[in-house]
Amino acid sequence: MKTTGLQLATASLLTAFLITAHASEKSVKVTPLGSHDGEFCRFDRALVFEDPDGTRILYDAGRTVRGPDDPRLGQIDAVLLSHVHGDHLGDKYQPGANAGSCETPEFTVNATPNSNSVNIVVGKKAEFIVGGEMASFFSKKVEAAGGDANQVKLVRFGAQRNVGGVAIASVPAVHSNGLNPAFLDKEHAEALKAHGLTAYVGPPGGYVLTFSNGLVVYLSGDTGITAEQELVVNRFYKANMAVINIGGTFTTGPAEAAYVMNAMVKPKSVIASHANEKATEGGKLLPGTRTETFIEAAEMPVHLPLSGVTMEFDGSGACIAGCAQQSGS
Repeated sequence: MKTTGLQLATASLLTAFLITAHASEKSVKVTPLGSHDGEFCRFDRALVFEDPDGTRILYDAGRTVRGPDDPRLGQIDAVLLSHVHGDHLGDKYQPGANAGSCETPEFTVNATPNSNSVNIVVGKKAEFIVGGEMASFFSKKVEAAGGDANQVKLVRFGAQRNVGGVAIASVPAVHSNGLNPAFLDKEHAEALKAHGLTAYVGPPGGYVLTFSNGLVVYLSGDTGITAEQELVVNRFYKANMAVINIGGTFTTGPAEAAYVMNAMVKPKSVIASHANEKATEGGKLLPGTRTETFIEAAEMPVHLPLSGVTMEFDGSGACIAGCAQQSGS
């Protein structure tokens, strides 16, 4: 029987659809949970990673995840925390979607002394992955909030834990890790405030996540340039995708972050994070921003973490769906 052009075209379209569907089944999904839908805003840090096996991991809930009942969360198997500063641990959060502006989000719901992260861990019955000296502190916090102290899992530098099909390794970050007295009981809080001190809970950190499809993601946390980004993240773990904080002042700025990506980690693609600015409007990159400076200096594709927009990455580190891609130089 003669095959018509229409039949050939239909067959080609079906083949392409099946290939795309198969690739999507093997992809890692990354969904930013920022303050304003479809934008990359000043205090956006939180990301949800979903492995092909369904394991879902929340990274640095901060202030833009609206507590454990935030409908965007869904199932959460583990919560990762890089360090205890309020914009990562979550001292407060938005009362509702899109409250305030992208530049100045409205954070009026107080989450202390528990923290947004602890409340999410308890509410979702998730594991809480932390490093340094944080595990003993958060075990008490989780238990006091109605959870099980055993939900808290310590992963120090050089160690690794598995959650579902995801291997989670701790890597160093060069930053500080002082706990605001607001997270403590009144007596201890007042004593620390009187002396201008925070409670030290060990070094901060970053993570390397290895997913079941082969994707290896470096999560920088708040950090400056450190030799381990080449020696450990690149040479040992061979990260092929990265999430780098670019805000400057408290972390690598755009030029420093681009150097880390280009010369040290060398991933196939990168998601910009923690820019400490209104980086987009209408989902489009704003000129003159730190984010634009980083993108222009990067030598690989840079993807914008637009809140609520799910990106998909294959095992090589390439984005195959959903990415608001900005080309590196």
